[in-house]
Amino acid sequence: MALETYLKKIVEAGASDLHLKVGRPPLMRSRGDLIPINGMESVTQETMKKEIFSITTPAQQEKLEKEKELDFSFQIEGLARFRGNVFYQRGLLSSVFRMIPTKIPSVEDLNLPPVLLELVARPQGLFLVTGPTGSGKTTTLAALVQFVNENFPKHIITIEDPIEFAYQDSKSSIDQREVGSDTLSFDQALRRALRQDPDVILMGELRDKESISTAITAAETGHLVLGTLHTNDAKQSISRILDSFSGDAQTQIRIQLAATLVCVVSQRLIKKMDGKGRIAAVEIMINTPSVRKAIEENKIGQITKFMEESASFYKMQTFNQALFNLVKNKHISSEEAFAISENPNDLKIQFQTQGISFTSGGKELPPGLAG
Repeated sequence: MALETYLKKIVEAGASDLHLKVGRPPLMRSRGDLIPINGMESVTQETMKKEIFSITTPAQQEKLEKEKELDFSFQIEGLARFRGNVFYQRGLLSSVFRMIPTKIPSVEDLNLPPVLLELVARPQGLFLVTGPTGSGKTTTLAALVQFVNENFPKHIITIEDPIEFAYQDSKSSIDQREVGSDTLSFDQALRRALRQDPDVILMGELRDKESISTAITAAETGHLVLGTLHTNDAKQSISRILDSFSGDAQTQIRIQLAATLVCVVSQRLIKKMDGKGRIAAVEIMINTPSVRKAIEENKIGQITKFMEESASFYKMQTFNQALFNLVKNKHISSEEAFAISENPNDLKIQFQTQGISFTSGGKELPPGLAG
């Protein structure tokens, strides 16, 4: 099977994604870059359709023909699980496959801050993991869910589209529900989950004001709710939630969010210095009394200052603080840090203040010199 050959290639190369497009050879995403797979011929429409139909059900095939796109997941024994997205472009099939490790990584494996384990152990509240597409949100959530699974006797319900990581019950009991096959809709599954005696609900993306309202209600009524947003940082995440509402409804949701929010964990993946994959730069905003008051009073712009001032006591960190530590510990280069930082001048000041040399404009500068 051609598709299995392609997927083996990306697993062997340590790549994250396989891209198939009619009329050109397969591509893979390695360390963030899209590169050709050596020695592969161009994909034909006939081959593409044959391979896609070999790993999908008749119902999925019907959905693809009707909606012109399809999300699904599957497993190749002895290799890995994969999330697939098939779609039409210019009348021809294209597809992208994301590799999902069969072994769920731990927080330590992902080099994530240990404080996340303290936060996800809380009995209730809204726990958000945010970041752009491809930033590792799903993997981070899987590591956190697995930590709960291995350490606490809880009932965990996941609502996924599609199911990605496959959990095995440990101390917890986990029910994984896939939209389309286990439930008719995301919103219905989320509402019904509240009647299924859950302790933890993994709900994926907060897509609209209905899902936001249901998530916050679940958090208010004694559940830990894990969700995601496609936002870059804590301030943007809170603003996105509040801006989904207007008038009195916004005032009400602001009060509820201030009371229920546990934390906002925002992350981006950066190329490692050793050339072996990527590592997450993680911003952590915890709902401290100061942050809670800022949300209640709609002073979202003050949150970054509170994070910087309370970093050591509350174990929060801004993106720049995360980038600084990754450079200091030689995980990433200073060039990569400056390229991804939204406040590179502030980051440069941190390097200078702490006496750490850095590279600016291709030149290595000793501490104390502006780049």
